[in-house]
Amino acid sequence: MVGRAHKPTALASTPGLPPQPQVTFSDDNSRVTAVLPTGESLEVLLYGATVISWKDGAGDEKLWLSDAAKLDGTKAVRGGIPLVFPVFGTAPDHAQTSKLPQHGFARTSRWEFLGKSTSESESAGGAKAAASSSSSKATAAAADQSVKLDFGLSSANLDDKTRALWPFAFSLIYGVTLNRDSLTTSLVVTNDDDKPFDCQVLLHTYLRVEDISNVSITGLDGASYVDKVDGAKTKTQSSGAVQITGETDRVYTPAAAPSAPVVVVEGGRAGFSVTRDSLGDVVVWNPWADKAAAMADFAPADGFRRMVCVEAGSVADFQTLEPGDAFEGAQTIAIGSRAAAA
Repeated sequence: MVGRAHKPTALASTPGLPPQPQVTFSDDNSRVTAVLPTGESLEVLLYGATVISWKDGAGDEKLWLSDAAKLDGTKAVRGGIPLVFPVFGTAPDHAQTSKLPQHGFARTSRWEFLGKSTSESESAGGAKAAASSSSSKATAAAADQSVKLDFGLSSANLDDKTRALWPFAFSLIYGVTLNRDSLTTSLVVTNDDDKPFDCQVLLHTYLRVEDISNVSITGLDGASYVDKVDGAKTKTQSSGAVQITGETDRVYTPAAAPSAPVVVVEGGRAGFSVTRDSLGDVVVWNPWADKAAAMADFAPADGFRRMVCVEAGSVADFQTLEPGDAFEGAQTIAIGSRAAAA
C-alpha cells in the first residue's frame, strides 16, 4: 500500500472518554506496572507476586523497600508486600508444613499474570455516559477510576522439590487493586486436592514512615497477642496506642471485627488505615537496630526507623480446607483523608 503523505496520527484515547489506566510490562517481563490517569502507580514483581512499589498521585512512595532487596528472583524480597503461604514462620510441630522454609513458598515462586480489569465509581459511570457533552465530567470519571491486577499460582507451577515438601494440589488467585487513595490486596486459596490441607495466610506489608519514634498504632485496644520477642508469651494489649521503642514482633488477634481499622498515626496524623476481610490477625513487626544489622538484605542500617510492618493475616492457627473448599482474605490500606476518616 502506498503511504499517505497526510495520514492522520493515531489517537491517544477515544474522543469523549476519560484517559484509561495504563498497564505495562518491564522489558524482561519480570514485573508489571499500573498507573492511573491521576498519577497513582503500582509495581508488582512476578517473583512472589510481590508489590514492590505503591505511589500516590504526587509520586510519594507508601511502601518501604530495602536498598539491598533482591529483585532478581534469587531470594524473597525484603520490603513491599511479600505473600506468606502456606505457613507463617516455621512450624516444626505441624506435620503438613514442618518441612517448609520460613514463610512458605508463595513469596519465592514465579506467579502468572492473569490480566487486568478497570472500574469506576457509580458517579464516574454517570460522568462517563455524559462525557461527550462535558470534558469536566470526563475528567471526574478519570479521577474515580481504579485498576485491578490478577495473579495466579498453582501446584502445577511449583518445582518438584517444593511439591515434595508440601504435596497438595491447590490454586491461588491474588488480586491487587489500585485506587486513588487506597490499595486492596486479596488472596483466594482453593483446595484442588482429594484430601484436606491446613494453611496460613499473611500479607506481609512494610509501610513507609518518616520516623518510627513518632509512630503509634491504634485499633488494637484489648487485643490478645503473642509476644514473639518475649518467649511467645500471650498478653493483652492495654488501652492506648501501640508504640514501637525496640524490637517488636507481635501477633495480635484484635477484639474488634476485621472491618474496624487499625490506624498508623505519625506525628499526630493518620497516615495509614488497614481494614481486613476474613483475616482475623494483625502482625506488628519492626526489627530495630540489632536484628536489622544481622539481616544481609536489610539496608540502610537505620532503615528500621523508616518502616513498620502492619500485616493482615490468618496465622494464629491453621485454616483447614476440605477438598473443593476455598478461603478468601483481603486487606485495604487507605491513605490521606481516607485514613483520617477511618
